[in-house]
Amino acid sequence: MERCPYSKKCSGCQLQNLTYKEQLQLKQVKMIRLLGRFCHVKEIIGMETPFNYRNKSQYAFTYKNGRILSGIYQSTTQKVVEVKNCMLEDKCAEGIVQTVRKLLLKYKLKAYDLHTQKGFVRHVLVRKGFKSGEIMVVIVTADGEFLSKEDFTRDLTNIHKEITTVVWNVNPTDTPLFLGKNNTALYGKGYITDELCGLNFRISPNSFYQVNSLQAEVLYSIAKDCSRLTGNETVLDAYCGTGTIGLTMANKAKRIIGVELNCDATNDAKANAALNHIENATFYNEDAGEFMTKLAKKKETIDVVIADPPRAGCSKEFLKSLTALYPKRVVYISCNLETLERDLSILSKAGYNVRSIQPVDMFPYTNHIECVVRLERKSN
Repeated sequence: MERCPYSKKCSGCQLQNLTYKEQLQLKQVKMIRLLGRFCHVKEIIGMETPFNYRNKSQYAFTYKNGRILSGIYQSTTQKVVEVKNCMLEDKCAEGIVQTVRKLLLKYKLKAYDLHTQKGFVRHVLVRKGFKSGEIMVVIVTADGEFLSKEDFTRDLTNIHKEITTVVWNVNPTDTPLFLGKNNTALYGKGYITDELCGLNFRISPNSFYQVNSLQAEVLYSIAKDCSRLTGNETVLDAYCGTGTIGLTMANKAKRIIGVELNCDATNDAKANAALNHIENATFYNEDAGEFMTKLAKKKETIDVVIADPPRAGCSKEFLKSLTALYPKRVVYISCNLETLERDLSILSKAGYNVRSIQPVDMFPYTNHIECVVRLERKSN
């Protein structure tokens, strides 16, 4: 039975034709097929209520028959599909987006057309703290002056008093890229905070933050257990982003070293460490592979490496530097089974045994699977 009226047009959910139990079974079979040769694949951890779990909602604006509509990009065509009451988005987002759409008409702000590259307002982003309840609204525009920004913001926050900050983001590119680099706080602090695994994290418009907070706590707890920390280890958190994973392990480690190529994310990681009064974590704005190569040349001892790469997986250079550093343990957090299979094959040949594979369903009703893998250095 089809639960979502947009499933045939919107490509956001690929598993609408299956019950949630069937989705988990399908993902389990896929995990075993791809990774079962390395070790036993544990049962996938699903959600009790797999709806409205996304704390981040992104909507684009376009014109249809002379009227402004809001929706999401269809992945294959980049056309905007009008969506109301998405079953995965937080329920607060839809009302805010509809108000923004009305305010565009009130203040004669034109929606941006990706094909003609004309117009002003491109997207709206709504982020909500899962536990804090704080709400950030980001108005993303093309380059130009936001002439009515004060009145627009006043109306928006008067209608939705639950909003804690409004940010104006400028994206001058001619691509579907969602956010630009320039942010101006129009209301509030320009960021929100949320609690995850007992810690507080600052979330800026461009910050990476897991969209499913409930399952993120499950994922990070598993990663912490797989690290098998006793309080004496030095942990290297590669691809550390805003420091969430490493910081959740800080109370069980001697030292946390975070490495991240994105400068903004590195600054957020440092701010998050200070926010939680964590003094045994240090963050570096460098390429993780190059950083590990330098550590290996200095014969530095790293006990555990946490690898949480993007969908492309770990680069050959990263894996080469990882094996040169040769930590006792590697905890690999993956969002792409195909690249994970490739990287595990390489690490297995380079002196590691795969000891544990735990899948987590971070994105119900989609094909995506997240999992945590523990690798141990082979005994000489």
